[in-house]
Amino acid sequence: MPAPAPAPAPVPLPAPAPDPAQAPRRLPRAVGVALATAGLLAVTAASAAVTVAVGKPDTRPAAAPAPRATAAAASPSAGASASATPSAVPVPTVVPSEPAPASTVKGTVSDGKHEGDLRYFLLPIPAGGESYGPADGMTMTRDDVSEIFGKPDDIDTILNRLGYRDGATRTYRTADGKAEVTVTLLHFSSADMASRFVQGYTIKSQEPIDIDGDPNAHGFRRKPKHEAYTGSMTGISSQGDVQYTVDVDVKGTPDKALLNDLMKRQREWLASGG
Repeated sequence: MPAPAPAPAPVPLPAPAPDPAQAPRRLPRAVGVALATAGLLAVTAASAAVTVAVGKPDTRPAAAPAPRATAAAASPSAGASASATPSAVPVPTVVPSEPAPASTVKGTVSDGKHEGDLRYFLLPIPAGGESYGPADGMTMTRDDVSEIFGKPDDIDTILNRLGYRDGATRTYRTADGKAEVTVTLLHFSSADMASRFVQGYTIKSQEPIDIDGDPNAHGFRRKPKHEAYTGSMTGISSQGDVQYTVDVDVKGTPDKALLNDLMKRQREWLASGG
């Protein structure tokens, strides 16, 4: 009897297609996040070891190839008379793509105080990027925020002490398909409360990295065991009364210059409101 074939190696699941009607709510992953607030409370999330597939399949039906003129179609066959009329070759019609609908989400900022729809302050998706789910991003409930930290019993107490107001998040894939970026914003009662949230935020078992131009920010990086696997980076900081987190997943060892650039642009967007 032949020996049984070895079980195939597990294959990372592909990321979901960007269908706003079907895409599930995506939240930042809990990766051993710890949050200590003013030395009074501590929250530790369950650790997870998940390999993220950065590439995303296109579930739209493949376009039919444009018809091409062949020698047989462009000229009479060898057995036809010289007076025979060649068959017409259909010319494909170019259908202009419809422009993306303009966002109606609005917000304002003055002296570090943000008002309006918090989704307005999410870092804009770069040209060619594709959003997972609604292009404007998604609002976050308290349960959504709790999920980031593994749903501890005292997360509501922490949020209440800091005057939590609301949250927003959006994940997109870059145009070149090489990176997946998640931006999460949490709105607190004041700049001081948002800053305290940042001070107590750490990620266990990840390499600390500096965030250029922001001494109050925290950065973390996870290098994959093999360059063919996915690595990740996380940056945490605040601007005014909003705390922001930027998560980046890329194939291989992440370059912290990418995170630095994203953190800078998010900080400037929160400060100016666009």
